[in-house]
Amino acid sequence: MFARKDAEANDHGRGIAGWAVVALVFMPFAAGYFLSYLFRTINGVVSARLAAELGLNAADLGLITAVYFLVLAAAQIPVGVMLDRYGPRRVQSVLLLIAAFGAAAFARSTGPLSLLMARAVIGLGVAAALTAGLKAIVLWFPRERVALVNGYMVMLGALGAVAATLPAEAVLAKTGWRDLFDILAVTTAGTAILIFFLVPERDVEASSAAAGGGLRAILADRRFWKIAPLSGGCIGSAWSMQGLWAPAWLTDVEGMTRTEVVTALCATAIVLSLGAWLLGMIASWTRRKGIRRETLLALVAVLFILAQLALVLRLPLPSIGPWLMIAIVGSATVLSFAIVSDYFPKEMAGRANGVLNVVHFGWGFLAQYGTGLLVAHWAQQDGHYPAVAYQVAFGVNVALQTAALAWFAISRGRHATRKSDDRFSFALYEDFDDLGSYSEQPVLIEEPVAQGKW
Repeated sequence: MFARKDAEANDHGRGIAGWAVVALVFMPFAAGYFLSYLFRTINGVVSARLAAELGLNAADLGLITAVYFLVLAAAQIPVGVMLDRYGPRRVQSVLLLIAAFGAAAFARSTGPLSLLMARAVIGLGVAAALTAGLKAIVLWFPRERVALVNGYMVMLGALGAVAATLPAEAVLAKTGWRDLFDILAVTTAGTAILIFFLVPERDVEASSAAAGGGLRAILADRRFWKIAPLSGGCIGSAWSMQGLWAPAWLTDVEGMTRTEVVTALCATAIVLSLGAWLLGMIASWTRRKGIRRETLLALVAVLFILAQLALVLRLPLPSIGPWLMIAIVGSATVLSFAIVSDYFPKEMAGRANGVLNVVHFGWGFLAQYGTGLLVAHWAQQDGHYPAVAYQVAFGVNVALQTAALAWFAISRGRHATRKSDDRFSFALYEDFDDLGSYSEQPVLIEEPVAQGKW
């Protein structure tokens, strides 16, 4: 409370700095993202119990799990506007209370419909879990440190995926899935209260004007649509696979026991967390070296496609290897959001991140539910779906990601050709990322370009 009073009295929050910002701003939002990642991946551990107790098939599990992504995608733009208008503290705390209610409702569900509705409420409640943290980082940390701090945010949040493996399995063994969700409900409500009363406020008044115009500028930005399909295709698919279909593959195709599956999921979750830290470090280093983050994102996409092909083609590799690479791709938001933070001013950070997350979560929903629909076309054999069912479903995803990568390459080629003929102001707006770092020096931009008109 004292920190907030000091912040508001001292230029709207500039009275705290250093480790105080880490403790009062970064860590509370990281805790919220931790919970969202736990909710995102927890169905991979409880799905077998849900299927056995409530008689669910692959399509049911796919829809119940994927509705989380659908609601998240639908909420991202209004949440982004609210973040820019009201600030991350208030938005995050209110939404996490909704997530707590959804978790409590999930614990009391008795069939597919009630599970679906409760899961949707959880998705709405964690809709700002990442973007609120990213908005807070943009507001409180220097621009040149944003990618690195984003990496730490995603790293700590991804530990929620670790908590959704062996720790969640230990709780399940003692209490059951209903009590587990009751525990999550209480924890989430406590985190919401912590954020509301601990996090200092930051001035967001300047960003509340022209929200619609800012959103139109984002949607009209060609640089954004150069990377959005590639980022969504890779990150959304990685989330959907780790959140549900990795344990299904390891059980049905690799023949692993329950203990082996949960241990493998724990390993992938740890790699996901470390991958976020590593990508954040690499992004920070390459920025200083003048290497564009778009190049790194494309490299991650190539490795992701190769890892999935190794599964689809059943190459003679250790079964866990490709899944570790897939897990790392789930942390590539570190790169995507750092790229977007360079495209737009901090007053538009919430909306820009929100629009990109629409693509991420929208693709995650389609990939997770679509995989379930495709797999369910094959009959189970001794309680397991055949390997070909997963190979076909994963192969369709790979084809879509390859198309997104091709679009990225074509778009870059067009931009490179156009730059030689365009005037400087247009080139600056179109390829701002080519500068390698944000320039604080004033530049002359023609009025139509400055207004986002093409």
